[in-house]
Order: sequence, then C-alpha cells, then structure tokens
Amino acid sequence: MKKTMFDRVSDFMAGKGFYIVLLLCVTALGASGYYLFSGMSAPSRPVSGTVTVTVTPTPTPAVVPAPPATATPRPAVTAQPLPTATPTPAPEPSMTATASVFTWPVRGEVLRPHAVETLRYDQTMGDWRVHDGVDIAADLGTQVRAPAGGTVSDFYTDDLMGTTVVILHADGVMSTCSNLAAPVAVEIGDTVLTGDIIGTVGRTAIAESEEASHIHLSMTKDGVSVDPLEYLPQN
Repeated sequence: MKKTMFDRVSDFMAGKGFYIVLLLCVTALGASGYYLFSGMSAPSRPVSGTVTVTVTPTPTPAVVPAPPATATPRPAVTAQPLPTATPTPAPEPSMTATASVFTWPVRGEVLRPHAVETLRYDQTMGDWRVHDGVDIAADLGTQVRAPAGGTVSDFYTDDLMGTTVVILHADGVMSTCSNLAAPVAVEIGDTVLTGDIIGTVGRTAIAESEEASHIHLSMTKDGVSVDPLEYLPQN
C-alpha cells in the first residue's frame, strides 16, 4: 500500500522530526536572549549641547482695589414752618355818637351816690360797704336808655346785681346798667346811640332789693371806677 504525504510527515515526526523541532526552538530562544541582553548592556550615548529649560512664571493677577463705597447723600429735609395763626383783631367799637355826649339812663332822684373811698351803710345787706355806682330812682318798667353811644360788649345776669348790660364807649369809658328787667332790648355787638332804649327797670338786683325801684349805673375809665355824675349832664 502506497503512503500519502500526511503519512510520511507523521512518520518523520514520530522519528527524528521531534528532535529537529526541539533544536529549532532552542536556537530561536538563544537568539532572542542574545538580542535582549545586548540591548540592555549597550552604553547610553551622551547628549551633546546645552539644554536650556525656560520656566515661564504664571502671572499673578493684579488685585485692583475696589473703589471706596460712596454713601449716597440723602436729600436735606427742610422743616416746613408751621402755619402761623393770624390772630383775629377784636372789632373796634363803631362809635356813631360823640363819646362826650352823655345822658341819664332814667330821670329820677339819686338814692345812693358813688362811694369807693368811703364806706356807706347798705340797708339791704345790713352793713357798711363801698358803692361803685349811683342808684337812680325810676318806676318799675321805665325804659332805660344808653348813657352814650357805643357798642354793647356784654349782657348777663349777675347773682347780686341782676340783669346787666355793658356798653363800651370811646376813650376807654365803659358804662354798666344793672337791676334791669329780663329780657333786654339789645344783644352783644349791637351799636347804640346816646339815648337808645336798652331795656326797662326791673327788680333783679338782690343786693339792693330793700331800696325803692331804681336803676344802678356804674362807670369806669380805663378800668378804674369813676363817678357817673361827672359824665351825666347836670341840667
């Protein structure tokens, strides 16, 4: 029987071929070891020339100082002046008659005269006291006239002197008529002429109730009590 190529190779490997392959492997290992050893033991070639190493410093960022904080100025607050209250001047008395023209408020006898520096007996109060006016006799209900022209500055009921009307005349003269009947014929602020009717005789003055029916007239000049008889006509 004829052997194939495969059979021949198998016979060769079974015989001497094994040793031949082994030798080839050893030879390859030896060559590899030689080249490896010669590469490791080869001297290193020196590097000629100067090697300059340039170190570039990393620039430090410049610190720019922050601008100082500027306080925003506040607008100046201007205090607004408070409104000034304008005082209302007191109305000037409107004089429609000459202040020197006086008349008797009623016509009658003077029952008690003016006395502020001497004491006089008061039969109603039962003691001695001053008397700041004149008591002029007049029947109950008799019309009472303004002693002079001027402005009615007040009217009221006094606890002792009863219903009273006050008239402001010129030159600081003021007249007060008391013991009037209520109601009176004028109001505060009225302008009166000499002789105008301001009321009637009453019996409202408790402090003079023991006297005959009369009107009590007192007067002042710049706040000082004066005798009404110095202003009333004597005829």
